[in-house]
Amino acid sequence: MSKHWISQAASCLTLSREPVPHETNELDWKVSLSENKERLAEHMIAFANHPNGGYLVYGIANAGAKLVGVNEEQVVEVISRLTNIGRDAIDPALVLDHAVVDFNNTPLLFVYICEQSNKPVHRRGKSIEDAWIRSGGTTRKASRAEIGSLMLNSHAPRWEELRATSLLTATEVIALLDLATISKLLQRPLPDVQFELMRWLVDESMIVLDGNGYYITNLGGIAAAKDLNQFESLRRKPIRVIRYRGTNKTETIDEILGNKGYAIGFEGLIGYIKRVLPHSEVIEQSLRVQSSVYPEIALRELIANALIHQDFGVTGAGPTIEIFDDRITFTNPGSLLPGKRPDRLIGTTPESRNELLASKFRMYRICEERGTGFQKVISAVELHGMPPVTFTQLENAFQVTLYAPRQFSDMAQNERIEACYQHAVLQYYSSQTLTNSTLRVRFKVSERQRNQITNLIADAVDAGRIKRKDSNSGNKFAEYLPYWA
Repeated sequence: MSKHWISQAASCLTLSREPVPHETNELDWKVSLSENKERLAEHMIAFANHPNGGYLVYGIANAGAKLVGVNEEQVVEVISRLTNIGRDAIDPALVLDHAVVDFNNTPLLFVYICEQSNKPVHRRGKSIEDAWIRSGGTTRKASRAEIGSLMLNSHAPRWEELRATSLLTATEVIALLDLATISKLLQRPLPDVQFELMRWLVDESMIVLDGNGYYITNLGGIAAAKDLNQFESLRRKPIRVIRYRGTNKTETIDEILGNKGYAIGFEGLIGYIKRVLPHSEVIEQSLRVQSSVYPEIALRELIANALIHQDFGVTGAGPTIEIFDDRITFTNPGSLLPGKRPDRLIGTTPESRNELLASKFRMYRICEERGTGFQKVISAVELHGMPPVTFTQLENAFQVTLYAPRQFSDMAQNERIEACYQHAVLQYYSSQTLTNSTLRVRFKVSERQRNQITNLIADAVDAGRIKRKDSNSGNKFAEYLPYWA
């Protein structure tokens, strides 16, 4: 909730008092707190159903003609009463903000009731037909047609927007979140004043304001928690890293369970993975340097993909990285989104079930959100002479497997064909085509193996993975595209 609403509310009040005092659909003035809780609930429901919400203004008498102001005791009483009503008597529970504003030298209490995304807002424990709206500057019950219109303009709250904690003070919020690391990721200083910092966190959807307290959202917790174990709903979502001895799960070397929020713990996770993965020596500028057998860009993209695109609705499971002698797997809870196919993920338009999380990770420079992640992975795999990446749809999870480098002669035929397809996709999105020459470069084989590569291309065509671009061209200079191009 941005602080600009205060000036908007003051402007709305000014317009409602000129030239003749009149209440508007966006504003309702009060001299003091009404004892009629039912009517108060109706006003709050109506504003929550209204586009952009609305304002209750306390300290105005005589139908808007006279400003009488409010004192500290009245402010506490009003906010306490409205907060309780918004939380206990209305469904979905309302988010309120308030401010005491010096309006024409008179202190007035402005209470801002946000428009709710999940409509119709109605009385808790009643049917959705017990909804209210603003019309002609008054609050009235919504008709069935109006309820239908509210439903058409409604969307259920996203997982990232749900509350991950009980009501907290500002000090408690700051203690639970690693905001210093978030500041570094954003490459910008955070507000020094606590009030402004909390406003910024609200704007970033990391917390929700409720009266005089705050709730940390799932987004705030999963991105910036110092310890995910402090969040009841997120305790099962830390990323697990399991190392095995050999090529199966018979013998476990160790298992590490992360406890930090994904954004603040990302660099530490990458560092740990690089340390425990196998290394090889390469010569750089006449010096021997230890280099991971897996390209870092591929590790970063696949880990970020597993974190961002998981289905948080799958309870009791979080992302898992499993390291074997010959491969590393990245598994995230949840199946692919409807219409998505494992072999069409490279270069496709980005789509996520967690759009807000993906957007924030782009701001943190963890991912680009451009649909190029898998292209980068495949490009790095080809550069390092690795077998093709495997995309596997499990029963209620999705898994990507990265294999350690292997020579062409050590790859199985089905691996060679899949590598051929992935190379064709990469070439296609680079406005190029697969040829015998480009495929030899991909497999790092010499001209002497031209015939072997020609035969592989023919097998990939027969398998339906690639197709010839021009059937009239000669075999020597033939160009190929992915089967779906």
